[in-house]
Amino acid sequence: MAPLLPPLVSLRAFEAAARHMSMSLAAEELCVTPGAVSLQIKELEAALGLKLFVRKPRALELTVEGQTYFASLKVAFRMLREATEVVRQTTRARVITVSCTSTIAVQWLVPKLARLEAENPGLDVRISISHRLVDFARDAVDLAIRHGLGRYDGLISERLLDDELTPVAAPAVAAGLSSVEALSGLTLLHDETRDDWRLWLAAVGAERVEASGGPIFTGSNGALDAAKAGLGVALARRSLVASELEEGALVAPFPQGVANALAYFLVYPPQARARTEMETLRHFLLREAGRSISV
Repeated sequence: MAPLLPPLVSLRAFEAAARHMSMSLAAEELCVTPGAVSLQIKELEAALGLKLFVRKPRALELTVEGQTYFASLKVAFRMLREATEVVRQTTRARVITVSCTSTIAVQWLVPKLARLEAENPGLDVRISISHRLVDFARDAVDLAIRHGLGRYDGLISERLLDDELTPVAAPAVAAGLSSVEALSGLTLLHDETRDDWRLWLAAVGAERVEASGGPIFTGSNGALDAAKAGLGVALARRSLVASELEEGALVAPFPQGVANALAYFLVYPPQARARTEMETLRHFLLREAGRSISV
């Protein structure tokens, strides 16, 4: 039977104190008090049955036994730190952090992650919800999905989802929409701005439908939830409600869709594609968006 080792916490306290030759500096490194370090070392000395330090009023001095013990522990703890860092680096290499808004996360990205993980075991995608532009280095983000024109200095952007706007409603509400003018008798549901409805109504020539009325939701998820509940008609990006349309939870009563230059883009630094995991995710997302992948 292998001999029992002293408690690891006591070994850590001794190794740190011997390396710094200071209880205070060891305590700072270990995020404990100097008294706690001193107590752990005393318990280690009691377990070993020998003194490791000669305690002087303003200094520490290792005993001969302490010097011998520290020489071995120093190597052992260095090996532990190196082994830990290797494991962490390996783990980080399989982690991809994606920054996106709550809308794109809930409506499009999250439902696809189970398939991504099934196809790529061990690939860990972490989602960072943000409505602002990110600093990829400072924020530790690998890839962003952003809504806009796709112009970002120093970054690569690839068109992911076209931004075709179309009215959607619950089946019972949609059944009463025989024409675009019938929208004037219903509640129009808006996201942060009312511009989308104004643009869509102008594009289809529905001048008599008032675009300014109706509640505003922060993010389109609220507007879509209200539409599913039969509380009105939302204007949605067709690419983000494809599953609801297929399942029948929502209906697009009009064939008119209004496309514009705005779209959802994959945005990332040029060096990001050197990572195999990044390329795996990029290809998967572009494939899911039904787009051809440039090699």
